[in-house]
Amino acid sequence: MQILKIVITGSYAAGKSQFIRSISDIEPVSTDYSTTLDSERALKKETTVALDFGTIAINDKLTLYLFGTPGQERFDYMWEHLAIGCIGYIVLVDSCRPAYFTETRHLLDRFSEITDAPFIVAANKQDDPAALPALYVRRRLVIANDVPVVPCIGTQRESVKLALIALLKHIAASAVEHTEDKAESA
Repeated sequence: MQILKIVITGSYAAGKSQFIRSISDIEPVSTDYSTTLDSERALKKETTVALDFGTIAINDKLTLYLFGTPGQERFDYMWEHLAIGCIGYIVLVDSCRPAYFTETRHLLDRFSEITDAPFIVAANKQDDPAALPALYVRRRLVIANDVPVVPCIGTQRESVKLALIALLKHIAASAVEHTEDKAESA
């Protein structure tokens, strides 16, 4: 069986843990602890301090290992560890909280230093009437046109599945492009 590693990252309370819970074939491993800062407690009671982990079998020969990162920058040392060996990653954005877009932009920049793996952006919480559309999220975060930005509802398995499919398609397209670039330079 082939195992492929995917990282799910994003700012604090973007929905990373729920994203993994919605799709995982196993009971996800979680390292959630009570929030310690008042500003964080206003959004949720617990936070991921190391990782979330889940799996999804694509078929009997291929399984995705999903690693969710902590969202707070004070745990960014885990981002580097979790990115090792990943074939791609999803940056989850809370579409209802544009105040966190600056933090997400910083995370995007930091991840581009950590890994050159292909990524997509998932505009989460699209079922909320206050959610900003994916196109707006793209513009606000200054996402390159060749990076997919997809709408997502992290609590719905089918929506999470579509985001993962978008990432896998982007990884495949990036691999073809990389191979063509190598052939041209040879």
